[in-house]
Amino acid sequence: MLQFGDPDPSLDYAPRPTAFGLVFQDGKLACVRVDRGAGSYYDLPGGAIDGDETGEQALVREFVEETGMAVRPFACIAEAAQYFRKSDGAPVNNVASFWIAEHLSLDPAAKVEEDHELVWLHPHTALNELRHDAHAWAVAVWLRRRP
Repeated sequence: MLQFGDPDPSLDYAPRPTAFGLVFQDGKLACVRVDRGAGSYYDLPGGAIDGDETGEQALVREFVEETGMAVRPFACIAEAAQYFRKSDGAPVNNVASFWIAEHLSLDPAAKVEEDHELVWLHPHTALNELRHDAHAWAVAVWLRRRP
């Protein structure tokens, strides 16, 4: 598995199983803009796999929580890990699966993460704007494999 990020050797990075999704519509990629004021950033929708969830189940839950979008994951296209520090400072290594998912419906009232905003970016813009190198790499994998 590819490993991204530059770990601080003085920290212990806890492995964190995650799933992230790539949903395309009208040539654009669904992303989330996470509002942190001057430190705002873009991520692919997704996040931690909780308890006994599968990657697909976590992805469906995370999409609703972050965007209000119902999705159906149908193909895992890549796996990669990313060292980083969460917003609370905790060092983690996101061990991620990246899924192509179908957009089923959108209910903004279902979104629960107030600091997340659904934005549609051109895939090439996403390559430059996504916070994590692993996310940008997954977009590049999709771009190179699409028909």
